[in-house]
Amino acid sequence: MRKLCKLTIIYMLMISAAVLLGGCKKDKKTEIVLTTDFEEGEVFRIEKMSCYVPEVMVYLVNSENRYDDIFGPQIWQIPIEGTTLEDKYKDTILARLAQIKVMNLMAQDQDFTLDEDDELRVRSAARDYYASLNDAEKQLMGVDEETIYNVYHEFATADRLYHEITDKVDPQISDDEARIVTVRDILIKTYKPSATGTVSYNEAERAEAYERICAIKEKIDEGADFDVIAESTENEDSQILYSFGRGMMPAAYEEAAFNLTVGEISDIVETEYGYHILKCVTAYDPEEADKNREAIIKVRKQEAFNNIYDGYIQGLNSNLNADLWDTVAYTKTNAITTTSFFDVYDTYFVPVTGASYGTKVY
Repeated sequence: MRKLCKLTIIYMLMISAAVLLGGCKKDKKTEIVLTTDFEEGEVFRIEKMSCYVPEVMVYLVNSENRYDDIFGPQIWQIPIEGTTLEDKYKDTILARLAQIKVMNLMAQDQDFTLDEDDELRVRSAARDYYASLNDAEKQLMGVDEETIYNVYHEFATADRLYHEITDKVDPQISDDEARIVTVRDILIKTYKPSATGTVSYNEAERAEAYERICAIKEKIDEGADFDVIAESTENEDSQILYSFGRGMMPAAYEEAAFNLTVGEISDIVETEYGYHILKCVTAYDPEEADKNREAIIKVRKQEAFNNIYDGYIQGLNSNLNADLWDTVAYTKTNAITTTSFFDVYDTYFVPVTGASYGTKVY
């Protein structure tokens, strides 16, 4: 089956991150609108919460440098929808910062504050991160230690409030719902490359593909070794082994796989990719099921949070300083290498709170 390249995955994550921002929705009540009533350096305002250029630069510089280290600086010029990946990513940072501001508004409305220990952690994180910066980095981002403290304080408040909300959610996930199965796959495709990507086979081509999968199934039924065929050129799938839980694969593929016992071979299964024959390798792995259960619980907690968050953002006034936003940019130089903003935060907070609620942009 087809796979996504790493850069495509990054872009998809950026899109999904931006969706969480109420101001990016089309609902007029929550849409970020344009205005000229801004203070100097104020990028946007949501009710009484404002975001200034130095805050944006902290996120922009640290996260872009992190991606540079992983993929190389050339990734930012990749064209996407008439613009570049860099511009799309910049919009994602805007969305994340807006979400943090909204979370801090929620905290104020609920009289939720950081406790004394957390305040000390924020101050220590700000001290450590600021001390790690050279003069060029401080100047580029326009920050002093108090700026870093305020950015960390809002980040931590959003993080803590998320956990305050979601820790009360206790979804019960059954063994069957958490189950991970592993199958070996034989595929005869029903699509082919085209100038725009791929195109589905026509009726005659599909009929020929079906004849081929039927011939393979007949050989297996007569005693041919499934694994030998799976590893041969008859199999058009570039990947043979698949491990997955419910909701991760096409419906027909999932239904067939989850109804197999170990060693059992399926009938012919049709998906958007073509015709498959599956062989069950593992029907239940307790360790993998436990990992998947934890992943499902995180998703359920996120869904519960989103319901509360989506209700809260209705009616919020959001204003974007578009002229200023268009000028915000990070021109890379060899003197600007900082990547540790989020790592320093994790040093002080992850052992206490567990995973962050998702404000990270790298």
